[in-house]
Amino acid sequence: MLDIEFVRAQFPAFSEPSLLGQAFFENAGGSYTCAPVIDRLTRFYRERKVQPYGPYDASRLGGEEMDEARARLAQLLGVDTNEVSFGPSTTQNTYVLAQAFRKFLSPGEAIIVTNQDHEANSGPWRRLADEGIEVREWTVDPDIGHLDTDELENLLDERVRLVCFPHCSNVVGEINPVLEITSLCHAAGAFVCVDGVSYAPHGFVDVGQLGPDIYLFSSYKTYGPHQGVMVIRRALGEMLPNQGHYFNAGSLYKRFTPAGPDHAQVAACAGMVDYIDSVAAHHGVGASQVHDLMRGHEVQLLQPLLDAVKDRNSVRLIGPSEACLRAPTVALALNRPGEEVAADLAARGIMCGGGDFYAVRALEAMGVDADKGVLRLSFVHYTSEAEVTKLIDALDAVL
Repeated sequence: MLDIEFVRAQFPAFSEPSLLGQAFFENAGGSYTCAPVIDRLTRFYRERKVQPYGPYDASRLGGEEMDEARARLAQLLGVDTNEVSFGPSTTQNTYVLAQAFRKFLSPGEAIIVTNQDHEANSGPWRRLADEGIEVREWTVDPDIGHLDTDELENLLDERVRLVCFPHCSNVVGEINPVLEITSLCHAAGAFVCVDGVSYAPHGFVDVGQLGPDIYLFSSYKTYGPHQGVMVIRRALGEMLPNQGHYFNAGSLYKRFTPAGPDHAQVAACAGMVDYIDSVAAHHGVGASQVHDLMRGHEVQLLQPLLDAVKDRNSVRLIGPSEACLRAPTVALALNRPGEEVAADLAARGIMCGGGDFYAVRALEAMGVDADKGVLRLSFVHYTSEAEVTKLIDALDAVL
């Protein structure tokens, strides 16, 4: 069982006077930052804020910290060190990847995208249609937002070169079976790009075991600094045309980062692994088992929330009503704009959000008015049972 008091002690936000009495339920938009990340970022700005990889100590140490972040994240994710790249955001990383595939694919070849995704893992790929690439859409069930793998099989053929889908949607919340989907796509000869942004906050996954060729997530949603983290497996990465400086073409982790790295934020990403290691050590488990500790705590807290909203009049729960099938990102379609309800909840000490959350295609496919959007309530493993109870009581009052 997760020691919630230990966990919360690792996040300075929970002892910040200005946040006391506020329950944070917009974690899907960005998590609180853990202390090791803040400490590393502060140290870098104080002691290493020079051009890294030079011969003097401050420069050498700065470069070593950046390398440490990449190496330790790669180990946690089950991939090679050079298969991890950092960029300014996942949206930017996806755009760069799409430019690489623009030159890699030929007219008449096809890609598959979903309408369940955040626009960042949909829009850039859809624009490849301008180059004569066929774009096929794997569509959600309009009632529950589910992606059916049988429908995917109907779309796959020898012309499909790439399949892009989310580990879970930022509004539907259902966890898609990445291993099963990846196996189907690979058997059909297609590469796989997984948007892990909405899943990674609930536990770092073994990308090597799951098997996708590309896995993307945002470190500012996994308790870290504002960076996009991108795993590109070597076989694909060396095939795609270089998007970086020509003289960096031989470095896999530089091939898809045309902009210079944010030295301090890259280095601070090692603090995320420090945090995972500290949770593992405190609970007497391996780092890979922290994922299950996090998920177990989240599922336990999520089910009462789902039960409290699923049968309400004038409230439509988007996605599954079983906690074990989804991430704790709960979108509710209401009879008034989600943003208005979020403002009512804010007056009761609940921090959450309303809107379309860049998932316009998913909401429209399910018949939700994108102008009204949804109320989104999202939490992670550091959320307490008392905070969920406070949320449910607040919902009772405003709904």
